[in-house]
Order: sequence, then structure tokens, then C-alpha cells
Amino acid sequence: MPAPKVQSPPRRRLSPAERERDIVAGAVAFFAEHGFDGATRDLARRLGITQPLLYRYFPGKDALLDRVYQEVYQSRWRTEWETEIADRSVSIDERLKRFYRAYAALIQTYEWVRLFMFAGLKGLDFNSRYLAFLRARLFDRIVMEIRAAHGLDETAPVTEAEIELIWSLHAAIFYIGVRKFIYGMPIPADLDADIDFKVNAFLHGAPAAFAAVLPQPALAGKAGARKK
Repeated sequence: MPAPKVQSPPRRRLSPAERERDIVAGAVAFFAEHGFDGATRDLARRLGITQPLLYRYFPGKDALLDRVYQEVYQSRWRTEWETEIADRSVSIDERLKRFYRAYAALIQTYEWVRLFMFAGLKGLDFNSRYLAFLRARLFDRIVMEIRAAHGLDETAPVTEAEIELIWSLHAAIFYIGVRKFIYGMPIPADLDADIDFKVNAFLHGAPAAFAAVLPQPALAGKAGARKK
């Protein structure tokens, strides 16, 4: 006697807002796994919807990718980080450690790291948009806070050499995720302790390096002011 057919439970009807969130979450996971050459028809199949339905929410792949960028990179940024970096009632080393611990917890994910790497390989503008965002929101601030903490001139324009040093710290922390999610290599067991170690090493050398690239008259003026 054949076994009785098991009826599948009826699929819950999603509201338009829920459907859009479902598509975006599925797209984030799909492109992180397959890269941006993944076809929308395969994404639709994975989501259990038709490709025309997907295009009702996103008129083309570019629109969907832009929404993925907003979801993964833009919406997760915390504006309070910018205020905390500038809080001079806290030592600069503790400010940087707090920020990079929180930031690492945000970016050290399968989706964040792999999407960023795939975007660079594909030539999408994810990387340039996000890195310009970091420069505007974070890197110039960090330069000025390091200068202030070490009595360096805050009126001189930020130099590209200083920004390159900030990049070196930022990239070292990002690379932890690359080791884990791209290369499949082990990473430090205590990530917070490793970040603190990297920040300490950076701050040990960065002030002297900053001083070397700042205009000498500006430095002399600051030194004279401190002697009074």
C-alpha cells in the first residue's frame, strides 16, 4: 500500500516590506557565496520565487546590488563611533581600542568580508564608495586625535602619509577576516586582545611618524607654546 502523501504546510504570504527584506537577506547570502556573477534567476530559485517577482522589487541587478551595499556596509555603521573617537576625556589608545573592537565585531563576518573581496575582483564600486566613506567619517578624525594627544599641530592639513599609516592599522584588522573567510586560516583566539596589541604597536610608532611629515615651522610653533 503506498504511503499517504504528506501535505506541505501552506506558504505564509509575505507583506511587500517582508518580501523585500527576504530578498535582500537572500541576496546578501547568495552573492557572498557565489560572487557577483551569480544570476538573479538562480537567486530567485533559491528564494522560492519567480524572477519576475524579484524584478517587481528591484528593476535590475544593479538596483539589487546597490541595496546589498546599503544593507551590509552603510546601514550597519554606527554614527556614535565618530563622536567617541573625538572624546578627549578618554585616552587616545583606549578610544582606538574600543572602536576597533566594536568595528571588528561588525566586519568579521562571512558576508561582509567575502562581498567586499568579490566586489573588488568584479570592479564594482562597493570598495571605492566604502573607502571614501571611511576617509570622510573616520580617518581624518583619527589623525587629528593622535596629533592632539601628542601635542602636534592640529591646524596643518591632514597629509596623505598620515592617512597611509591609518590605513595600515585598519587593513591589519580587516585582514584578520580575510584570513578566516577567504583563506580558511586560523585567527587569534582572543580577537579583542589581538586588536589591543595592534593598536598599541601602531600608537608606539605613529606619533613620531606624524611629526616627521608635518611642516617644521608648525612644529616649532607648538614647541615654543608648550615652553611658556
